[in-house]
Amino acid sequence: MKRLIAFVSIAVLTLCAAPKGQSQAILDETFTDGIYVENSLGEKTPLPLPTVREADVMWKKRIWREIDFRQKMNLGFYYPTVSHQNWKNFITIILDGMKEGKITAYEVETTDEMLTPISYNQFMSKQSDTTYRTFRRPYPPYDEYDTIIISQFDPSQVLRLRLKEDWYFDKQRSQLMVRIIAICPVRMRELETGDRVPQPLFWIPYESARNILAQAPYFNRNNSAGLLSYDEVFWKRMFDSYIYKEENIYDRSIQEYAQGVDALLESERIKQSIIDFEQYLWDY
Repeated sequence: MKRLIAFVSIAVLTLCAAPKGQSQAILDETFTDGIYVENSLGEKTPLPLPTVREADVMWKKRIWREIDFRQKMNLGFYYPTVSHQNWKNFITIILDGMKEGKITAYEVETTDEMLTPISYNQFMSKQSDTTYRTFRRPYPPYDEYDTIIISQFDPSQVLRLRLKEDWYFDKQRSQLMVRIIAICPVRMRELETGDRVPQPLFWIPYESARNILAQAPYFNRNNSAGLLSYDEVFWKRMFDSYIYKEENIYDRSIQEYAQGVDALLESERIKQSIIDFEQYLWDY
């Protein structure tokens, strides 16, 4: 009788423990959202840039250009507006790098020089807009009252990116080359009138941001199996942009002396002058 009671007790305990063990195994099991685990960019490092000696540079021109995220070719910089998994848009990657202390940003100066560092907290506090509005109550005594409206920084308002780059001819390699020096996100700030004006946020030395950008995936619209990083997009020049300034004796941007269609034509003229310079070096 005792053996029967012991056998029944062991059987009951086994049946009770089995569902718990199975449910724990289900909880511990991880599922792959796809046919394989995408981790090819996790440990990726940027390709080393060629060393440039001053003696090898026989010609150089500094150019400032702007990337508009609303252009079809540049949509990968703006989307996704809501981050998920490891997929983030450009400004989110930059702000996360600043927050973690991996990227150093600098205040926007009148000369585009990077002199004054700005931290993530300092930047966010400066971007908080405070608006004072006066309203009238819709009920008696229908008096007016003042209200303070505080608007936090909205990353979706960052619609442009400025590049400061050097075009140069390396006589050691006999090649016209380009090097991105710094990048500057631009926020399209909405005024009370409803108009939008560009507001440069900060400058970042591109070299210091390459480690972060090399591990950040960029959506490849033609082949999602061919993962691209933001760093690859930049050095492969896989973006559409226009020139808004070239170095000149007056230190003026194109908009200061040309407007509308004339500004676009001037931008194209500067672009073509760089191409022509390289072509005139060779005889065919």
